[in-house]
Amino acid sequence: MPVTTAQTPQEAPAEAFTPSPVESLAHQLLATLAQHRMATTAQLHVLLRPDRTRQSVSQQLNMLRREGLVDFAVLPQAYRSRVWYLTPKAARLTRDWPALRGRPPYPITSGTAASLKTPHTLTVLRAHLAFVADARRRGDEHGHLDWTPEVFHLIGDGERVVADAVMHYTVTSGDDGEHRRKLRAFVEVDRTTMSSERLAAKLIEYARLWAYEPPAMGRRRAAGPGWLRWYPVFPRVLFVLTGAGRPALRNRISDLKAMVAQHPLVIDFARNVRLGAAVLEDVEEHGAAAEVWVPLAGGGMRPWSEL
Repeated sequence: MPVTTAQTPQEAPAEAFTPSPVESLAHQLLATLAQHRMATTAQLHVLLRPDRTRQSVSQQLNMLRREGLVDFAVLPQAYRSRVWYLTPKAARLTRDWPALRGRPPYPITSGTAASLKTPHTLTVLRAHLAFVADARRRGDEHGHLDWTPEVFHLIGDGERVVADAVMHYTVTSGDDGEHRRKLRAFVEVDRTTMSSERLAAKLIEYARLWAYEPPAMGRRRAAGPGWLRWYPVFPRVLFVLTGAGRPALRNRISDLKAMVAQHPLVIDFARNVRLGAAVLEDVEEHGAAAEVWVPLAGGGMRPWSEL
């Protein structure tokens, strides 16, 4: 089926949704690295200052490094690009910032430690940048702090499900953007480093989270599903795949669809929650809002917001 690329709304706001100029670039760089763990200079440039030169971002990063707040590791396979991360000093500094309150700091203590985390972390950020670029084209709201990596929730029996990211996205429409549709998604970024069976089993974990009700404490009655503590509606689940040829990625999506069709708990889950999968390169090329998403419960390809 041919891919339909998302179109820019005719009434998109004149100014795209970009980071607020009220906060300094230095503050935004520290907040972004605290949120996303690490990022390359190019990623930070696209995320925070797409209308400025990359040099302006590099200069600010080097200043923060002289102050002992950030450091970098070098990616030899990527033309010696620098990947930046917070020092323990900066992790302590940013821990209580309002936008980051409640986020575990996870400081990286060396370039070696950064290198071990780099491939997956940067790929997750690649997926975020595709949604950011789409939001700017369309006049929607999705910024550098609307994507929270490594979010975990308890699912009972001492177990938990860990999402690669939780995304918050606001679709806006109308002459002044007065019509607002708030969407949320758990995002799983698959680099083909685990078996297809293990990837599909993530659907069972999310189905358990959807069904899980924490036990009542004392005389208190159970308050319903545990996820209601964080979300008014259970987020849709999006799988973003990369790291292999097209046949292998198609097979992995087929295995996800088979899990939806065969596992009793996942069948019930899929009746109530939107589930989709797409290839990262398609999302980057055509836009996150293009018809590149396969609904795991069946049907033709469509935008992620219309699963």
